This record gives sequence, C-alpha cells and structure tokens, in this order.
Amino acid sequence: MSHKLKVGELKEQYMTDEEIWRVFTVVLSSKSVKSSTYKYVLMKSIIENLYQINDQYELTYNQLAYSFAKIYWNLVVHHNLVKQNRGPKNARAVTVIQEFQQKHAIPSEFSFDKIQETLQLKLVSFMKSVMKENVFGALYGDTRGQFYAFDHKLEVFRLHPVVHQFMLRYQRLLVNLVNYHMAVMIEELNENMNINFLLNKVESIAKRGSLKRFETILLSHFENKCFYCGKRLSERMGNIHVDHFIPWSFVQSDQIWNLVLACRTCNLSKSDKVPQRPFLDIIIDRNEQLYHMPTESTVLMENYKDKKVILLYDYSIENGFDTLWAPR
Repeated sequence: MSHKLKVGELKEQYMTDEEIWRVFTVVLSSKSVKSSTYKYVLMKSIIENLYQINDQYELTYNQLAYSFAKIYWNLVVHHNLVKQNRGPKNARAVTVIQEFQQKHAIPSEFSFDKIQETLQLKLVSFMKSVMKENVFGALYGDTRGQFYAFDHKLEVFRLHPVVHQFMLRYQRLLVNLVNYHMAVMIEELNENMNINFLLNKVESIAKRGSLKRFETILLSHFENKCFYCGKRLSERMGNIHVDHFIPWSFVQSDQIWNLVLACRTCNLSKSDKVPQRPFLDIIIDRNEQLYHMPTESTVLMENYKDKKVILLYDYSIENGFDTLWAPR
C-alpha cells in the first residue's frame, strides 16, 4: 500500500547505471501494477522539470502538479482520451478535470495553455491532491525508495542525485520509452485507437501552444534583433519567432533561459538542431542580464544556474542532437 504513504525517505546509496536501468525496466514492465496511467504521467512530469531542480535536487509539488495537470488536460479534454484506468470508474484525475471543465464552461478545443491562468492554478491545486493520494507513493514503491523522497506536509519532492544525472544523460531515450509504454496502455483502454496516432498525441501533450508571453518579455529587455544572425526583426505578423535554443524535443519544457528571439529564416533553418558552441557563451551572457533585471523575468529565472544551460547543451549532444547549426 505504498501509494498511501505521506512521507517517503530516500535510501541514500550509490547506484550504477545498470542498477538504475534495472529499476526503470521493472517500472515500465508488467511487474509494476498500473491500474491507471498515473505513473507514466508522473515520470513525464519529472522529466519536464529536470532543469528546474534546485541545488538540493528538489522540486515542489506545485511544479510537478502543473505538468501533471497539463498532460491530463490535453489527453482527456483536448484529445478526448477519457479512459485512463483499468477499473469500471474513471481515474480520479479524469473526473476532476471533467468536473472542472464543466463547472467553468471551458471549450474542449482549448489546450491547457489557453485556459485562464487563475483557473490553471485552481486545477493544479486539485491535481496536487490527487497526486498526494494516488501517485507519489505508488511510483516510490516501484522504485523501492531508491529514486526519490517525498513529503506531503512540506510538499517537496527530492530526486536522488545519481538518478538525476542518469535521467539527464539518457533523457531522450527515457522520453521515448515512457511515451511508447504510455501509448500502449492508452490503446488498450480506449477502443478503436491506433498506436501511431496515440504516440503522436502522447508526444505532443506536454508542449505549450503559445510563447507570446516570453516574446513580450524578451522584446522589452533586449534589442529587436535575431539572436543568431543579428538582423533586425520585422514587426510584421509572423516575422518574430521565439526559438528554443536547445530544441524542445529534448528539453520538453519552456524556460525563458532557453528561449531566444529569432528571425523566420534562422528559426526554420535551425529547426531541431543545437547551435554551435560559440552561441552557448552568448546565451549565458544574455541570461546573466536577464537574471538581474528586477521584473517578471526574475521570477521566471528562479533556480537558474549557468551550469544548467551547459549541462543541457552537453547532454543534448550526447542524446543524439550532434548536428550543430549556425546561420549561413
């Protein structure tokens, strides 16, 4: 009954990559009891927040619950994949979302990022309660307390440092494995669904729909020019792009310290590639300026460290993003 635990202590011991892979294999296999998709969504939420961890390897419940709520909203409401558990009743997370949508009359075509921010926060609070009751303890039990610690009273989640490094190093592979196994389960639960169709949905559910907020912040602090080629950005519709310096397909989240303004030509040319290393020094200098600006960007830079961008850059190359790009 590990899912009922309110506190889970981390078993501080060294683990090799082989030992960590062995635990992940058990979690993803039929040896792990999965009556719902909860464990997969928690793993996706952890991966999305890997670069938001503080110096103590901690995340708040709110950070994880935001990702958890976003993923389930986009699955259940936006993609109409309602069946997320094996029992006769809907998973509690699904029921909470459906009741919330109905109460606030939110259109089904709205992805999570289009919901009013105050309503987003309310839904995150509801989902945090679901996670306390059914989620944190369940995955903790499967990983034998070796991957993370948690505390419902403090609302703090702490990854084992070795596991954190492992997840960074093998991030792309872990994302693909979790997406695949999650899609297989959803296929079993929802009739007349094709696995390739579901994989596409599962891969896209974490992505935000709009980066306009970040565009406004960056334009207010820096010159209206392309980060890569230096050309002046046109004010015409569609000619100012917000680009993920390290591709979103690797990062799986939107952090302002990984976002830059780009012209249409550079954004389309760069696509899913990592910029050449001299641009890493430039974005680190840019982020240093952003970090010390007393505005909304300061909050968005919480837990930022230069080493995070460097780690992100190096691990992205290790994960196969090794075709480095530069503007012509």
